[in-house]
Amino acid sequence: MPETPFTVELPDGTTHHCYSPSSIVLKYFSTGQTMPASEFLAKSREALNEASERVRKKFGFACTAAMSSLQDIESFCANLSDDAAIKIISI
Repeated sequence: MPETPFTVELPDGTTHHCYSPSSIVLKYFSTGQTMPASEFLAKSREALNEASERVRKKFGFACTAAMSSLQDIESFCANLSDDAAIKIISI
């Protein structure tokens, strides 16, 4: 279950570093991909919850780092319009 950090760029050029305890995020995102904020948020919720569940199955507890990363994503997406473009700059 390799950790898979990823970095996103917001429309204003700021970047955010995100964390997944699992490579499952590769199923949802790829480097260079651009999507509306609403889609990014939905995929992040699905991917990071799935990653946390993988940790739970393996270690018996959820991954708090994945949930913290999801909270950060929800926070910066709350300040964007649903159609604002978010780009995955590395994964």
